[in-house]
Amino acid sequence: MAGDEEKRPRTFIHDIIDEDLRTGRFDRVQTRFPPEPNGYLHIGHAKSIVLNFGLAEQYGGKCNLRFDDTNPLTEDPHYVESIKRDVRWLGFDWGEREYYASDYFDQLYEWAVQLIKEGKAYVDDLSPEEIRRYRGTLTEPGIESPYRNRSVEENLELFERMRRGEFPEGSRVLRAKIDMKSPNLNLRDPVMYRIIHHPHHRTGNKWCIYPTYDWAHGQSDSIEGITHSICTLEFEDHRPLYDWFLDALGVHHPRQIEFARLELTYTVLSKRKLRRLVEEGYVRGWDDPRMPTIAGMRRRGYTPEAIREFCERIGVAKSNSVVDIALLEHYVRQDLNKRAPRRFAVLSPLRVVIENYPEERVEEMDCINNPEDLSQGTRKVPFSRVLYIERDDFREVPPKKFYRLAPGREVRLRYAYLIRCVDVVKDPATGEVVELRCTYDPATRGGDAPDGRKVPATLHWVSAAHAMKAEVRLYDYLFTKPDPDDVEEGQDFTANFNPRSLEIVEAFVEPSLANAKPGDRFQFERVGYFCVDPDSTPEKLVFNRTVTLKDTWAKLEKSGKVE
Repeated sequence: MAGDEEKRPRTFIHDIIDEDLRTGRFDRVQTRFPPEPNGYLHIGHAKSIVLNFGLAEQYGGKCNLRFDDTNPLTEDPHYVESIKRDVRWLGFDWGEREYYASDYFDQLYEWAVQLIKEGKAYVDDLSPEEIRRYRGTLTEPGIESPYRNRSVEENLELFERMRRGEFPEGSRVLRAKIDMKSPNLNLRDPVMYRIIHHPHHRTGNKWCIYPTYDWAHGQSDSIEGITHSICTLEFEDHRPLYDWFLDALGVHHPRQIEFARLELTYTVLSKRKLRRLVEEGYVRGWDDPRMPTIAGMRRRGYTPEAIREFCERIGVAKSNSVVDIALLEHYVRQDLNKRAPRRFAVLSPLRVVIENYPEERVEEMDCINNPEDLSQGTRKVPFSRVLYIERDDFREVPPKKFYRLAPGREVRLRYAYLIRCVDVVKDPATGEVVELRCTYDPATRGGDAPDGRKVPATLHWVSAAHAMKAEVRLYDYLFTKPDPDDVEEGQDFTANFNPRSLEIVEAFVEPSLANAKPGDRFQFERVGYFCVDPDSTPEKLVFNRTVTLKDTWAKLEKSGKVE
């Protein structure tokens, strides 16, 4: 990705790093991407991945992949593997620097004992509910626990007994002794360890006490020698706590820098909410193409190049904002337009019979694979007397500015002939149009008339005798509102779930797609960009719509409505 360097916009983070290198605070750059293995990565994580790996690359440094696996109740090796797969797919490599917070459990325990001995941590018997109540509010100071002033000896004994599994879950915790009156609630004696009688996916049954995220995170950065800990804004209020721990222990102190997390319209980027969509059956899994997960976007047909470009272009900021999902789709279209070969597919077929075309005749039309990249060459597409066109490309009574096929009207069949509609066949029971009778001009092979006459429209088509049936899944936004949390009282975000976010149609596609493999991407001409789904088999082709051809963001840019 070194060639992308000139495209990366400078940000306030670059200014901070430059100053740290200039003043000698650090003589290198070491970043990390620290996901919790309790779900799949989403597009917001992609922004962090691109940022952290990109900064390391720009400054000749390294970026670690570290799993902050401190909660055995929610974590699973399956999530670990999915995260590694997604990071690699985006184009990044952490080399030998794959770490886990669980690698440091012994060291974290020793450091906790050190703080207890220094009178900076204590075992508390308050229940979780009591701890929350004693904590106070933004306007009221907290109340000290009655167990706060236990002796060092008692705290050491109780903490060791916690480790040996002598107490039930929820009965005791280890807390840092900081300041219950601090205006920063994170400094009001935060919990460092809790009792969880559940095996860990890497350490098994060795531990029954587990460090909290706040206790493990900063120290893990320190152990790994991280210089710049890039976090999202919700961790800004946690920074004084991380600083307190590191200073109290007297260990290597990374610099924490916060940036605004990514928010997209018409979707949610909360693992808790995404998990609900999966567990409650709103979607078919974490990799459902409607999901904003990297796995879902990959299955839908997004390219890693498009996602990286999007993440680079939106940059990083110090304040939260919401990005229009149309911008992400814009970068997907731009990328696929250059790489996706064109194919013919008819999603809502209407039968066309060319009356003056010989019944047994079959021609092969030369079709360009990609007009944006002529090096992709051409392909042969069979043409015969009976075709399918899109039902929307015909109107028996055409409205104003409808230039496609209608009775008596002539149109161009792409790469083939000019045809004219001479008759309409309807279902006698319903009155629905079921077939068009047309004629063709043999002198117009290739789609142009030698006499120079012009036709107002060009249609795509497939030969009925040669077309293959395919299941096409048409995806729309997951939610009906730009802000899914915009709900009435008593509702939650699921009230705005889009019941039409998936429509499945039976289509006809050109025969060259018989050899398409899962993950292959195409532009169905005049329809949109599509990707072969993993469910696809030689017996049953399945395509996912990646994105439509309509680019609202490009239109806004052209009109000057986007800066």
